Amino acid sequence: MTAPELEHSTESGGRAPLTGAPGRRAVRWAALGCLVSFAAFWTAQRLVHVTMIDLMVYRAEGWTARTGADLYDMVATSAHLPNTYPPFAALLFTPLTLVGVGAMRTLATAGNLLLLVAVVHLSLRLVGRPHRLPRPAATLALSALLVWCEPVWTTLRYGQINLLLAVLVLWDLTRRDSNRWAGIGIGVAAGIKLTPALFAVFLALAGAVRAVQLLRGGAPLRTALRVPWLRQAAVATVTFLATAGLSALVLPRDAHRFWTEIVFAADRVGEVEITANQSLRGALARLLHTHDPGGAWVVAAAVTVAAGVALAAGALLRGDRAWAAISCAVTALLVSPISWSHHWVWCVPALILVGSEALARTGGAARRWWAATGVLAALFVSFALWWVPHAWHRHEELHQSPLQLLLSDVYPLAGIGLLVLCALRLRLRLRLRRTGRDAGPYVPGPDPGDEPRMT
Repeated sequence: MTAPELEHSTESGGRAPLTGAPGRRAVRWAALGCLVSFAAFWTAQRLVHVTMIDLMVYRAEGWTARTGADLYDMVATSAHLPNTYPPFAALLFTPLTLVGVGAMRTLATAGNLLLLVAVVHLSLRLVGRPHRLPRPAATLALSALLVWCEPVWTTLRYGQINLLLAVLVLWDLTRRDSNRWAGIGIGVAAGIKLTPALFAVFLALAGAVRAVQLLRGGAPLRTALRVPWLRQAAVATVTFLATAGLSALVLPRDAHRFWTEIVFAADRVGEVEITANQSLRGALARLLHTHDPGGAWVVAAAVTVAAGVALAAGALLRGDRAWAAISCAVTALLVSPISWSHHWVWCVPALILVGSEALARTGGAARRWWAATGVLAALFVSFALWWVPHAWHRHEELHQSPLQLLLSDVYPLAGIGLLVLCALRLRLRLRLRRTGRDAGPYVPGPDPGDEPRMT
């Protein structure tokens, strides 16, 4: 891909946005398609008798917190699943004990479908789309399609909270940089589940680099320290500490045990090598035919987190906020000891981002980006990781053929591919800068739904 291909947009001087009656018709048709797709999805889930087993664990956590029993000694369901989340999550789960199981499952399914729509809406805002369709029409149409991605299907199958966490993070990343409360969503998400804390790290890194740039440019220290990304990282950190403090006040015994013992027990979550674990650690365990990849995983995770956070911060500094968000999310999923397939609901904003890149180009560049979009969609819609032998406690994944290894590692491979695409974009932007065709570093401030302001 060449520099002109990066900059050339198919929409320069394109058709006007749909408004009035045509716009309203587009919204109505998209709403109808979304309703039909969601109804088919809900019916399919009922026909296969989804257990929503994780939702039952959440309910048990809420009940344990209410009754004062030990959160980290409890096991729930016939599978004897333990609690692995911070105690703050259990506090949020207590309302689940106030309704019957049937009503809880119905509300959880409906709520997750609405959260999917929210993820799509925020993702479109993050990439500054659409340019022609009304955003509600694009949101509903894409939701109708993306609900069939395996991570979304599995999230609803288990009654998981992954879409909620994605909404909290995306809500923060699509707010104005001038919003003094931006960062709260990331802090709350990290309080529920630790992985989203990496977003605060990447914001802090980008903010620190920008502050140094300002200081080198002659700006006073006070101005440099007021970089919005630093404030967002600080707000996220304070919010996270507040969730930990609240749980320590309400559940002191459980909070002490979590932060001194459970947080270090990565194997408590489940078997590392099983296909459902789509992290680097799981991929290496299958590749090396071992239950514990040990030092190999530590090295791979360290390299990945350093590269991924650097790419995310670099993308943010260059104005590519959407690529920054996806790079950080993918990095967190790769380096987490356990990343179940349903944790990869970040495939929804990733597909929207890559598709948006295709829409912005013509000719060979557009074809290559559409090909990338098609490959990425195939990986997440095909359920390919389940085509290999897999079963709890049978350790079949330790004896996979090369083809089976590829199939069982589709999400880590997709994540690495997204990081490579981000790196190539950054390299191209740097080349443009050296030739004087780049507008310069991004200045924080505008609404992410608008075009980035360059200086």
